[in-house]
Amino acid sequence: MNSLAPSCGANRANTFADWMIAVQTQTENALARSLPAGEAIPNRLHQAMRYATLNGGKRVRPLLVFAAGDLTDAQPEQLEIAASAVEMIHVYSLVHDDLPCMDNDVLRRGRPTCHIEFDEPTALLVGDSLQSLAFELLARDICKESASAARQLDMIQLLAHASGSRGMAGGQAIDLDSVGKSLNQPELELMHALKTGALIRAAVLLGALCGSPLSSEARDALDRFAKRIGLLFQVVDDILDCTASTATLGKTAGKDAAADKPTYVSLLGIERARELADDLRTQALEALDVFGERGQRLIELTDFITHRKF
Repeated sequence: MNSLAPSCGANRANTFADWMIAVQTQTENALARSLPAGEAIPNRLHQAMRYATLNGGKRVRPLLVFAAGDLTDAQPEQLEIAASAVEMIHVYSLVHDDLPCMDNDVLRRGRPTCHIEFDEPTALLVGDSLQSLAFELLARDICKESASAARQLDMIQLLAHASGSRGMAGGQAIDLDSVGKSLNQPELELMHALKTGALIRAAVLLGALCGSPLSSEARDALDRFAKRIGLLFQVVDDILDCTASTATLGKTAGKDAAADKPTYVSLLGIERARELADDLRTQALEALDVFGERGQRLIELTDFITHRKF
């Protein structure tokens, strides 16, 4: 195994930056192995799947999977399967969000969006195929490293729920229906708890499920953390959409305001949105108190998400 490969409970002496690079590299390699080869028929679809998935993104959700795995002494081989599955769902959502019928964006991760580089029908099929492959990974591979078929089913159900109409897809539906409308803060939080937060919560809980069982108290604390970090990510995203450049973000800056979408900045203003981000950070960190030193990577990730510039 690569000396930088993250092993849960180990490498605590590594800096956070070293750990983050190691997880990102391991996830990239796992995704590259799991995706169909670009030469395999239908090759254009497979090339587009690899284009959309590889060589880009912060891999925040895989980082959360691995950090949560620290809490339960999960093995890296299991974590990379769960991380790959979550990231495939995330990438599928980005490919579909960028389509003309959704957000109609032309830039993603500093490159032309999938439908611009290929075409709209191919991009639609890329999203469909990545979603299917995510569940194939969990159904086929996760049980090789775990004796618990019941836990495997829990993981599949968790990711499916987070992806569907009561999770990410439902949040996107609310988002599309809210263009040009004013939402109050509870309505905005519900939309983003589904659209962004559900998959982030799933990443955290899937990482923990890869290892030893948690106590009821610890599970509840981790769920509280996961929900706060999901909302925190979106609040920071809304702030960056107003304050960072397109070159820094790797996607079109200011597009939410241009599309007249409700955001935390449009509702609260930039300073109160920053205050909300600080409050959510505090609540997320408080939820981790029960884990002590084992929660260190999640603490570091919370600060990374709070202070990120892209």
